[in-house]
Amino acid sequence: MFQTIAILALLVTLVGIIIHWFASPAALKSRPAAGGGDRGIVRLFSLLLIEQRSSLLGVLKMLCYLVAMVCFVVLAFTGFWPVLVQGRHITGWPMMIHATFAPVFAICLAILAITWAGGNRFEKSDCPWLWRFLRRVTNLRIPTEDQEGPRNCELALKKLMFWAIIVLSLPLILSIILSMLPLFGTPMQECLLGLHRWTAVVFAVAVLIHTYLAVRARMAG
Repeated sequence: MFQTIAILALLVTLVGIIIHWFASPAALKSRPAAGGGDRGIVRLFSLLLIEQRSSLLGVLKMLCYLVAMVCFVVLAFTGFWPVLVQGRHITGWPMMIHATFAPVFAICLAILAITWAGGNRFEKSDCPWLWRFLRRVTNLRIPTEDQEGPRNCELALKKLMFWAIIVLSLPLILSIILSMLPLFGTPMQECLLGLHRWTAVVFAVAVLIHTYLAVRARMAG
């Protein structure tokens, strides 16, 4: 059951991202003109480069983010490939690689959680339609769009995915650490392993959505 649900969740996420990219107006505006496909691809990869005007802290945060993304790709491949594709538990070299990159990824997540928390605070103008709805069904004095300025709901979703990643990282990391300690019996260790797997799927979905929205935001900027 886990194999089927995990594959469906990841496929639905990827298909949804692709559909949204081509269907949304922002994607159409940023799409390269005819004959400019190569320039569009180059620009997409250039988003990974660090801007020269960035401060030292900005450079360190970008490097930390890039290291975290590399670790995520390695962890996702070594963790999901044996289970979802080969239908077996992770063992051997994939396990060793997985265990090597995991602590680096955890450290990067902790750094990003501290340095990016301020920029991912929710504001009243993040999602205008939501606040219009709240004004109608409640007595809250919520500023209108003209007072706060129009904002894109993608920003609110990106912030939501950021906090989902931070929250999900706790059971994701603690479950596998506790399962390796001689504190629980076999049934509890299997339960912790199951928690690690299910959390990893939701975590991967959140990372994919956040990464996609972050790329769109930077291309729009």
